[in-house]
Amino acid sequence: MSLEHAYYIPHDAKWPIVGSIGLTLLLGGFAAQLNGSSAAGMAMLVGFLVLVYMMFGWFGEVIDESEAGTYTKLEDVSFRMGMAWFIFSEVMFFAVFFGALYYIRIFSLPWLSGEGAGVATQEFLWKGFENVWPSNGPASVGGEYEKMGPWGLPAINTLILLTSGVTVTWAHWGLVANKRKQLIMGLAATVLLGFIFVGLQALEYSHGYNELNLTLGSGVYGSTFYMLTGFHGFHVTVGAIMLTVMLYRSMKGHFTPENHFAFEAAAWYWHFVDVVWLGLFIFVYWL
Repeated sequence: MSLEHAYYIPHDAKWPIVGSIGLTLLLGGFAAQLNGSSAAGMAMLVGFLVLVYMMFGWFGEVIDESEAGTYTKLEDVSFRMGMAWFIFSEVMFFAVFFGALYYIRIFSLPWLSGEGAGVATQEFLWKGFENVWPSNGPASVGGEYEKMGPWGLPAINTLILLTSGVTVTWAHWGLVANKRKQLIMGLAATVLLGFIFVGLQALEYSHGYNELNLTLGSGVYGSTFYMLTGFHGFHVTVGAIMLTVMLYRSMKGHFTPENHFAFEAAAWYWHFVDVVWLGLFIFVYWL
């Protein structure tokens, strides 16, 4: 049991080195895959499994320590600061891709079409290039394709994510009010909506590749579309997994109205992916 004014010092742990080994195998295998190595696939699989083992083991120890009352308010502040900085790093991650999209549409395309200092470029390099969006690039290097419109699956997914933001907030209210049933129902609904979103995005990608001929190679539009929406889909998947763990813990009786930062951290992350999706819907699908 912790002391009120004592800061808990973690015991020696094997998990950092285990995680480093897993990352090395995963990324090394990926690099080998790009160079045609026959053993690359196995290295990536082993690295991924090692990372999964590390996450289950490390997070499990932290959960056990939290439930045992090891942590004080001092550790709680550390956890909150750590999660806040992590989400800030994610904001910067997506800001880079949104910034690239902005630069392409506001600066690069007008320059290539001959505006401003791009007169010589348009005349001697890409004669006849027009500033239109979406663009398949100079000389139509991206080939023919159709744009992914905002209505249909993207609009449905927007409604799903906005609804999931309401359900996770409702679950939080239930936790604060010590209403376990409301907490579990809200989390279950949020998890279900999250995985439905991922499934519909996979369906959208299948439609884009097979029917619209929209691929990563479809010029600058295709590459920015899949980079932004793909990374967001990955983050939704991670968030849904986090909330699944929170749901399992809630069903086991974890969390109290006074001590539930793990739930709050997952909720923060989920609201973050909600906000990013609104930006994607407006700037990637709509405008």
